[in-house]
Amino acid sequence: MPSPTPSPAVGVLLPRDLPTHLILPFARRAEELGFGSVWVVEDLGFRGGVAQAATVLASTSRIRVGIGLLPAGARNVAFAALEIATLAQLFPGRTDVGVGHGMPGWMRSVGQWPRSPLTFLEEYIDALRALLRGEGPEARGRYVHLDGVRLEKSALPDVVPDILAGVRGPKSLAVSGRVADGTILAEPVTPEYARAALGHIGATRPHRLVAYNIGRWARSGGGSGGSAPRPRVDRRAGLARPHRPAPVRRGAGGAAGGVPDPGGVRPAAARCLGLAVTGTRRRPAPGWANSVRRASRTPSSPGRTGSARGPGGAAPVV
Repeated sequence: MPSPTPSPAVGVLLPRDLPTHLILPFARRAEELGFGSVWVVEDLGFRGGVAQAATVLASTSRIRVGIGLLPAGARNVAFAALEIATLAQLFPGRTDVGVGHGMPGWMRSVGQWPRSPLTFLEEYIDALRALLRGEGPEARGRYVHLDGVRLEKSALPDVVPDILAGVRGPKSLAVSGRVADGTILAEPVTPEYARAALGHIGATRPHRLVAYNIGRWARSGGGSGGSAPRPRVDRRAGLARPHRPAPVRRGAGGAAGGVPDPGGVRPAAARCLGLAVTGTRRRPAPGWANSVRRASRTPSSPGRTGSARGPGGAAPVV
């Protein structure tokens, strides 16, 4: 059966370069604070997304774990389906998977950047979702080829996880609307950009939206050394900068052993750094073409053009 649609929720992203001994305490702390999800990233040269997700799922009991995101060119789609189905079997209803183009530079450096990223991503997500549903798609696409491949009954998950597309440009957003269960938007995500993106997505069925955003740390208690880091962020924000860890403050309270506190305030306040906002759009929004094109052309870090930096790399502006 399909994954139950989660209610609008706030989650925290696991920094890609957090010291190894802090990874599980960070995830457990997020669960203790009541966050709805933990997201992990897969950036070239850092840690694998599937391995991180499995470890966090096994060390927690309630929190959802999202992979944001797996570059499509990094794995054959049939073998990606095996990994995702295994996670979904072992931890039913707790897994979300983002798939995207990947950073063009990274993918070119390993010889996996396709001539048509849009075609590749659409074929890939379409085949991946079919395999996870137990179908045996006969794919004869430009990039994805499947001949009599299907998951065995014993390998099929009872709850099929959502497959989200981590994309940014108008054409990629339209692909997400056609084949994915939701979309991950890289930071910065303003309300205007979210509405514009939904217009380009144009989904005709329920479609989830995960928004990443940037916040900054501020210390509580007037900056005293014994207080936990307290995040402050505009209330429109979604998820903090995914490529920089929350600062580890030695001796900071509320986070034993120097673990960066993923909350600092209870999530009931819903105004924290390191958060993700996720929701479901049940009707397509009107298109705001000019707005989304302006947003998609805005680099999110100095000196970076033509792509939007986000978890799992950057979505090319296509």
